[in-house]
Amino acid sequence: MKSATKPGRGLRIADQIQRDLAEMIQREVRVDRAGLVTLTGVEVTPDYAHAKVYFTTIGAPVEAAQKVLSDKAGYFHSLLFKRLTIHTIPRLTFVHDESVTRGIEIDRLIEQANKGPSG
Repeated sequence: MKSATKPGRGLRIADQIQRDLAEMIQREVRVDRAGLVTLTGVEVTPDYAHAKVYFTTIGAPVEAAQKVLSDKAGYFHSLLFKRLTIHTIPRLTFVHDESVTRGIEIDRLIEQANKGPSG
């Protein structure tokens, strides 16, 4: 995770944004439109102007979930403005976290290799 000018503070802000957004998404986003969304991380720029919010989804195409989250980004920003006590509330960009998918694929390949050529 990238940090801001004061590394400890930047990480704390990113963690708080992740916790708050997770709660908001649970309340505000319909599962039938975006699937089950899990936030996996937040990266905040050093000036706190922008934040990349990494997510995974189960039960809906990634594109559908990303559209729902992106469409609500302004609304989430306004809710964060009411919750956070920092001067600049970051603009949110939602990014699909492909590390989970890659991890599953690597596990599958390892399992396949362990079975050997006969299995």
